[in-house]
Amino acid sequence: MPMAIAAKQWTVEEVQAFPSDGNRYELIDGELLVSPSPSWTHQEGVLQLAFRLMVYVKANPVAHIFVAPADVVYGTRTVVEPDVFAVPLVGGRKPKTWAEAGRLLLAIEVLSPGTARADRTLKRRLYQRQGVPEYWIVDVDGRLVERWKPDDDRPELVTGRLEWCPVAGHPSLSIDLEEYFLAVIGE
Repeated sequence: MPMAIAAKQWTVEEVQAFPSDGNRYELIDGELLVSPSPSWTHQEGVLQLAFRLMVYVKANPVAHIFVAPADVVYGTRTVVEPDVFAVPLVGGRKPKTWAEAGRLLLAIEVLSPGTARADRTLKRRLYQRQGVPEYWIVDVDGRLVERWKPDDDRPELVTGRLEWCPVAGHPSLSIDLEEYFLAVIGE
C-alpha cells in the first residue's frame, strides 16, 4: 500500500537522491508516496498496454511510449512515474529528456490494491491540473478502464473497445479490452 509520508514537504531533488531499494517513490505537491514493487499481474497489464501502444506509434509516428520507472517532473515538488505514458515527438524524433518532451499526451496507471486511492485521487487531479489530454486507470480485476480528461468530473467507464487518437488526422489506436484482459489474466 502506498504510504504518504506527510511529516515533511519533500522536493524532487531529495527524492531523486534516494537509493534504489525496490520501492517506487513519487511526489505530489511535496507529499511523498511510497509503493512496493508491483505484482506479476500488474506488470503483465503494463507490458500488454505498452506493447499495443508501441505497435500503434510505430505505424503512426505521433508519440513516444515509456514505461515506469521514468520520472515525469512538474516543478520542484512533484515527480510521478506513470506505469505507461506517451509524450510527443520532438522534431519527428523521440525526446531525450523529460524537459525536452515537456508534456504528456497520455498517462496510464494499472491499479494495484495499494495504489488505487492515490491513482484515483492525487494522480488524477495532478494530471487533470496539468492538462494531460487522457488519463487511463486500468482496473484488471474489474476488467474496465476509467478514462479521464482534464475537465471531467466523472470518468468514462470503458469495457468494450478503447480508442485513442493523440493527433487529429491520424488513425486511432483501438484496443479490444476483452482481448487485452484475456492476455493479462489468461482467463
